[in-house]
Amino acid sequence: MHKLNDRQAKAVKYIDTPLLVLAGAGSGKTSVITTKIAYLIQKCGIKARNIVAVTFTNKAAREMKERVGRLVKGRASHGLTVSTFHNLGLNIIRREYQALGYKPGFSIFDAQDAQALISELMMREMGAEDETVDQVQHTISNWKNDLVSPKEALERARQPWEVTAARVFEHYNRTLKAYNAVDFDDLILQPVMLFKNHPAILEKWQNKVHYLLVDEYQDTNGAQYDLVRMLVGSRGKITVVGDDDQSIYAWRGAKPENLALLKEDYPSLKVIKLEQNYRSTSRILKSANTLIANNPHVFDKSLWSDLGMGDEIRVIRCRNDEMECERIATEILTHKLRLGSSYKDYAVLYRGNFQSRLLELKLQHHQIPYHINGGTSFFARTEVKDIMAYLRLLVNPDDDNAFLRIVNVPRREIGPSTLEKLGNYANQRHISLYQACNEMGLEESLSPQYVEKLRRFTRWMDRVSRLVQTEDNPIRIIREMVDDSGYENWLMQNSSTPVAAEKRMANVWFLVDSLQQTIERAMEPGEDPMTIEDAVGRLILRDMLERQEEEDDADRVQLLTLHASKGLEYPHVFMMGMEEDLLPHRTSIEEDNIEEERRLTYVGITRARKTLTLTLAGQRKQFGEVIDTTPSRFLDELPQEDLAYTGFDGNTTVEQKKMAGKVGLDALYKSLGS
Repeated sequence: MHKLNDRQAKAVKYIDTPLLVLAGAGSGKTSVITTKIAYLIQKCGIKARNIVAVTFTNKAAREMKERVGRLVKGRASHGLTVSTFHNLGLNIIRREYQALGYKPGFSIFDAQDAQALISELMMREMGAEDETVDQVQHTISNWKNDLVSPKEALERARQPWEVTAARVFEHYNRTLKAYNAVDFDDLILQPVMLFKNHPAILEKWQNKVHYLLVDEYQDTNGAQYDLVRMLVGSRGKITVVGDDDQSIYAWRGAKPENLALLKEDYPSLKVIKLEQNYRSTSRILKSANTLIANNPHVFDKSLWSDLGMGDEIRVIRCRNDEMECERIATEILTHKLRLGSSYKDYAVLYRGNFQSRLLELKLQHHQIPYHINGGTSFFARTEVKDIMAYLRLLVNPDDDNAFLRIVNVPRREIGPSTLEKLGNYANQRHISLYQACNEMGLEESLSPQYVEKLRRFTRWMDRVSRLVQTEDNPIRIIREMVDDSGYENWLMQNSSTPVAAEKRMANVWFLVDSLQQTIERAMEPGEDPMTIEDAVGRLILRDMLERQEEEDDADRVQLLTLHASKGLEYPHVFMMGMEEDLLPHRTSIEEDNIEEERRLTYVGITRARKTLTLTLAGQRKQFGEVIDTTPSRFLDELPQEDLAYTGFDGNTTVEQKKMAGKVGLDALYKSLGS
């Protein structure tokens, strides 16, 4: 507690009524949450097993749990729940699957699985065009987040594509249930519907949760809001931490107005503002405050810092997008040379991923190491998805997606026509593909040789499944399954080189090791025992949640979108593309949604600790043609006395000459150093 400022300490100790901690960027909100958990356990006598803290990323949940572990020692912390919303939902479904009409070992469909199923349904059920799959998938996701049923969606539909989406929604939900599967949105939707339809089960969970803490509350969607409200019930034992100025995920269902709704749901709501920023200079914060003041606010706040005024914020206009990327690269080189800093101290933020392509070329040209955040996830690799499909089928034979992925990987001479006939038979019988393989009637649809190949596969999987359930060491059985499948030889035949095949196989064994670690962690005191089905479910969910959370400690310049930058901080930040139609984005201008774009810009500004440079191009190449650009309106909304403009008065050439000289010195310096 002695490390907290007065307002942070007040937020920790306040437990009388529902509490909203309005936490500005860099104001130490994680310290408040973790210290409050310790306070609830040590000073308020609430058992750790009756405290639930939820956030949005595994990374944030891990950090919280580690910090609480340093504050609360021994058995006192056993049973504490610190998890993502989706992990919490998964745990509820795992405990209550029977009431929801699922069988044990249900599957979790990721976005790719869901898209494949939606695409198949659109083509098979209504002959709809494949081009609209993304739009339909996004619409279904929004409906689920807003607790809209397929029937309600059809009643509300006005446009022809909405009618199609609503019909696909109905088929999609029914098919998921038939597959004994849930998708990512169901992990919140299903617990909410469970609590609405089963008051006794809701009461049981309310009795379990004596105090609830919610991080990043402004990012909650409709279903998450309802889940929180139901778990808290009438007791009002809740602390939510949020910042309406950092709500930037409306496109995926987040509702910043949920913060305002708190006052309606909890009339006795207490609001404590955290306005001291421990990250940025006063000039950076002044710019952020001045910008965001243009948005309407339910709760006003103003960030401040005692880290000094700091450098002016530079605004650099370059002739075109190529010169903009060149300028950023040379600025990083010279600044690093002058300060003796590291490459990882620099981040370049942009509105869209396409902006990084030209920048990469310039960084490569100047031999500047870089890392693009949000690259290919470990779980997105083909070999990992293949083995995950084996694991999914092992714990849920009704998982048709998993079956289709690996029934012929490695090749077992089971081709598309065989699978199509199998699928038609399974649909007629309303059973899974796996079940259909073992039905006597299948021989009327398929020739005996293909029936035998299918049954050889299912008999083998049945044996592995039986051993996994009965043996003391299920991981050993899974390793044997991978060996017996011939997957390593298959990789050797289908990889570009033997070295590439070895690397891919190493990924497979890393996945199996991860599964083992997941089971072993559950054996620690205070944790719930975990079956192999539970462990596979956790791995699938970890895959979905961690795809944008890859750590990178190497000395490299960080390239990332403004959306991906939330929660991060860097000593020196470049924000590129400060132009109308880019930031704010054209779509937002057309939809009159400038406020979210302003919040996005605010998030970018508050990532910077020491220096902030804003760049824009006078001309930009788009779709093969060069267009003249207009500076972003957000530049006019910044405090002009704190900005240093370059390139707006014809001096760009002079600046470029100076930069070239500095880069030359840098090259000389490096050559002397070598």
